[in-house]
Amino acid sequence: MSEDNQFDLIVIGAGPGGYVAAVKAAQLGMKVACVDKNDRLGGVCLNSGCIPSKALLDSSEYYALAKESLSAHGISCKEIDLNLSTLMNRKNEIIQQLTGNVRSLLERHKVTIIRGMASMLNPKDVEVTLLKEDGHASSEKKILTAKNILLATGSKPLEINSMPFDGKTIVSAKDALSFDKIPDHLVVVGGGYIGLELGSVWCRLGSKVTVLEMLPSIAGVMDGQISRTLLRLLKKQGIGIELKTKVLKAEAEKETVLVTISKDGMEKETIRCDKLLVAVGRKPLTDGLNLDRAGLQLNASGGLDVDPFYRTAVKHIYAIGDLIPGPMLAHKASAEGRAAVENMAGLSGEVNYDAIPSIIYTFPEAASVGLTEEQVKERNIPCRKGTFPFSGTGRARCLGETEGLVKVLAHEKTGRLIGVHIIGARAADMIAEAVLAIEVGASAEDIGRVIHGHPTFSEAFQEAAMAVQG
Repeated sequence: MSEDNQFDLIVIGAGPGGYVAAVKAAQLGMKVACVDKNDRLGGVCLNSGCIPSKALLDSSEYYALAKESLSAHGISCKEIDLNLSTLMNRKNEIIQQLTGNVRSLLERHKVTIIRGMASMLNPKDVEVTLLKEDGHASSEKKILTAKNILLATGSKPLEINSMPFDGKTIVSAKDALSFDKIPDHLVVVGGGYIGLELGSVWCRLGSKVTVLEMLPSIAGVMDGQISRTLLRLLKKQGIGIELKTKVLKAEAEKETVLVTISKDGMEKETIRCDKLLVAVGRKPLTDGLNLDRAGLQLNASGGLDVDPFYRTAVKHIYAIGDLIPGPMLAHKASAEGRAAVENMAGLSGEVNYDAIPSIIYTFPEAASVGLTEEQVKERNIPCRKGTFPFSGTGRARCLGETEGLVKVLAHEKTGRLIGVHIIGARAADMIAEAVLAIEVGASAEDIGRVIHGHPTFSEAFQEAAMAVQG
């Protein structure tokens, strides 16, 4: 085999796990190839997930502020005009810029980028069907071999048989990021972070939005108090949220969708809408990889089990991100990518799963790290709690964003932080201090003694930490 096709590491997937791992490996002196089927690198996160959704959330928030909130600041906007095409073009430009940055980053580190569909031939060799510029398969194939292989192919939307995607009226999150007109009525199946964020976007832009959640709460990964507060605030903004509601089926009828539901196990009801967004979760993406040829078997979740070094059952094949157990978060995948490569190089690479933040980018934002109050009680951990409302901070008052609170959970005996939960403006940025505190084993007293700038939102974290001590 030609030396051009022999590598120290082949990374399959150029998402936030894959491209970060490829760069780290190159920095450690490895010869690296990165295979991805898309010309625009960055995976789902950059192309049809984290980045485009946040671009739309920010644009829609400005629109809502101009319509509803600026008058309190003495700013009068008599005529507000929304150009959806311009809004979407801005989103697309951001995607193009960031995916271009990823390509430049890989090229700068001498990573060989191969556009194609990867498939395992055996435990050592990867066959890549090269793709044309239009994305269709060519007749050309490459056989690559490497000392190590890293699987970082991410995940795809979970499709329900009774609600099959048609890309027009019954859609996935990817489709909901590119509507060509504002839906009159958008029904969202699933009250997780994807459904709530996209529901918020279209509600702000003028849609009637109804969220249907099978569980008794939204944002199930969050602390119960944060979840209840978020529910109240989203309803206040005009989003209809129906809990304990099961969707039995959805039928597309020309330009509309008829949704059949059952609430609290009662009789069937129907809702008619023009768009149905199904956001009930995601599953590992292993299509076409032929992992069985490499001696790998999928677990019950459709992904792969790994050891503490991110090695699969075949020790030179590693897996990270959405392919392995744990929350499906871009920053988790990036951390695992770095750690896996460090382990390949004989270094000590690990991820502290107790210090991974979760964020919902609604407005207000909700952010969390560590254990929830419910988890603390379930595990019988002796705990002290401190809370502080944003309404008590000068900065929140000045901005006019006083809704929300900070909750700090600390071990009763040591004072060590075990969980921090925030809902309110700037929560996504504030959580970083809490992540660092948990990572280094800081106590509530440590946070209380750290001088925080005044007036800032972060003072609410300091005050909540001091409240732990009474």
